[in-house]
Amino acid sequence: MDKADRKKRSDRSTPEASFNKDLKQSYESSSESVEEHEDGETTPETCSAASMPPNEDHIRELSILHHIIVERYEGDKSGDVFHGQGVAYFQGGHEYKGSFSHGLLHGHGEYIWSDGLKYQGDFKSNVLMGCGTYSWPDGSTYEGEVHNGIRHGVGTYKCAKTNTVYTGQWCLGKRQGNGIMYYNQASTSWYEGDWINNSREGWGVRHYPSGNVYEGQWSNNVQHGEGKMKWIQLNQQYSGQWVNGIQVGNGTYTWFRKRVPCSLYPCMNEYSGEFVQRMRHGQGKFSYASGAVYSGEWRHDKKHRRGKYTFEDGRIYEGEFVKDCIVDFPAFTPGMSTPSTPYLPDDSDLPKRLLQSSTSSSLLGPDMALNIQTLLNRLPETHRDQELRQVEFAVLRHIGLLREIYSFYSSLGHEQTPDKTFPLTHLQFLHFLKDCKGHQHGMTLAQIDRLIKEEPDGVCSPFTTILPRECISYIIITAYHIYCKDIESSNNLLAVCFSKLTRQNIIPNAKNVKGPLFRHPVHSVVACNYTERCWNIYQALCKAKSAQTLTVRQFILMLKDLCIYDDELTVSKVLEIVSVEDLAVYDGTHSNLELEMTFLEFFEALLGCAEVKGEKIQTAENQSDTDHQDQTVAPSHEMARLSRCERTEQRLHPALASKEAAEGTVSEVDLQGQIQKTQQFLSQTFIPAYEHSVKVKELVKEERLKLKEKNRISLAESARQKEQCEAEGGQKDEDGDKGPDHYHSPPLPPPPMNHVNSTKSVVSKESPISQRKKKQ
Repeated sequence: MDKADRKKRSDRSTPEASFNKDLKQSYESSSESVEEHEDGETTPETCSAASMPPNEDHIRELSILHHIIVERYEGDKSGDVFHGQGVAYFQGGHEYKGSFSHGLLHGHGEYIWSDGLKYQGDFKSNVLMGCGTYSWPDGSTYEGEVHNGIRHGVGTYKCAKTNTVYTGQWCLGKRQGNGIMYYNQASTSWYEGDWINNSREGWGVRHYPSGNVYEGQWSNNVQHGEGKMKWIQLNQQYSGQWVNGIQVGNGTYTWFRKRVPCSLYPCMNEYSGEFVQRMRHGQGKFSYASGAVYSGEWRHDKKHRRGKYTFEDGRIYEGEFVKDCIVDFPAFTPGMSTPSTPYLPDDSDLPKRLLQSSTSSSLLGPDMALNIQTLLNRLPETHRDQELRQVEFAVLRHIGLLREIYSFYSSLGHEQTPDKTFPLTHLQFLHFLKDCKGHQHGMTLAQIDRLIKEEPDGVCSPFTTILPRECISYIIITAYHIYCKDIESSNNLLAVCFSKLTRQNIIPNAKNVKGPLFRHPVHSVVACNYTERCWNIYQALCKAKSAQTLTVRQFILMLKDLCIYDDELTVSKVLEIVSVEDLAVYDGTHSNLELEMTFLEFFEALLGCAEVKGEKIQTAENQSDTDHQDQTVAPSHEMARLSRCERTEQRLHPALASKEAAEGTVSEVDLQGQIQKTQQFLSQTFIPAYEHSVKVKELVKEERLKLKEKNRISLAESARQKEQCEAEGGQKDEDGDKGPDHYHSPPLPPPPMNHVNSTKSVVSKESPISQRKKKQ
């Protein structure tokens, strides 16, 4: 064979135009992006052509190259084969610069198509494999992992036509996994979360250009499942169930308003109940900013049929409603009028079902009427009016302080907002009592909690809102149960107890926040992100123990069952954490492990454990950072590996942390350390350990059920076989064969021959004398 033939054969073993043609055709397939309206509805829109890497069908053809033609080659060779660094020019104007191995594109190189499409990256046996960068003529680029020429792994795609940027995970050329998509150059419109087949599917956060934010579940690019939507300009928020981008099911809708100067109420209307096609429809509860509450049935956004309306002054109406109006008083529209409106009938005209909370008007005003009827019932009937009047005078003397306390504690755990305030939650109120040392007077926080709840046998959610009048009423109830035994005089008992609690507990200690939950504003915002999940765990543990609350002993055993303890976090250390604010649990010598823990104490104990256990993790990470301090900038595709929660908090909280550090309250390093410890312990240790234990218990339960079912089937089969054997044995008896006893006992041996007549002699009833006479 001459040299020309050998050269022609060697040329045919290298990449050529058919490779480029197939690859180019595959690039011309279009991909689908999603452009959204501000209301959250989605419409599919087509991107520019050639925005997708080659699909799998074309790649399968590229792995076998039978007819390869190279017009010209410049570079290293090994014999007659391209080997080393070189440049190959293909038919059609395509070009490759890079590494060759035994005649194949192998290693790092750059392939340029005749139309300007360019790939720079890794090759493996003529296949684009590894990490690389695609550059399209229109300016679009992709940088990341490639498998068989397809975007597969982690990478960043920038579309020049639509200005969209996606950084995250890919699967066979499509967005799949976790990633973030920016829809404009200003990065004010983005989605971060789960993707499946180029669609938002799973859990994600969508931030719109107007500032509106949706966080929750997605299906086929629309909100579907559980989620929360915030309309910033409208000051509205919805949290609940979605179906195809529409509020359907159970949810809570909140209307925020600018706070009125010198007003104690947060000016926030809130509806919690059923929705149908974005409208209040079904059973629901509406809480007005004025303090009034309606609970009952709704139809097309209006009160309809049976319902209960509680007025601002505490009076209650129960009856029928039609199109937002009370049937008995159609001119009065609850929520639009106030009790002082002329349309509301006088007391003499009120029906029996319109009840009053007190026999006289409150000195505190209609929106601050006290609800302490349970305490008044403990006192002589002749003294009740006087007791109520005197305690109202006592409240008026401290009303300014009570307003400040309500506003202060209701803002804990929220980002600072000048125009919006939030109602006090049950969790924040218990923290107020704990700060005021109300649980150090022979009563636990759990006992106080049961006394102030309307349903003593029920479990109150920590997220239940408390109105200002309810807050003051709860303070009076707490004061009575703490100090009633110390008061000798029986006159003005409620006022004296309230004044003593205010003087000795509230004034010296209120707004002096203790404990790890609300100790720092920025840290509290981060910690509150985990309260809902921890509350679900707390409820599940209480349900498993058939109790309303957990004890300290059960909390310690829970950490043991979850394998949380180590050299840093021990049982004695947990006792120290729990007893920081309550020496009744552990004073260094004696301990009382049967004391109850409210959810507040449960969650703060977890945060204390995070502070201890996080030190070991943080030390290890600091050592790792020291070893890799030269690697200051991570690749862009590595950002997709960070969790969604951590990335969101990294965007929001560093600025706040710097502000707090500038004010001198806490150093930025310490604050970031506290936040990191909380995140690591709750999201990477405690919650995963609990979820794993639940899965293990479910698997064990399933195995037990399977074993029980298997034993039941085995017993049933045994019984069936026994019945079958007995039935077969009975049939043989009827045919004259031996009975079933024959099959269960061995046959008797035949009697000896010399004893053949012995049976007759024994059986015979005749006496020996008669026998002899017969013989004679």
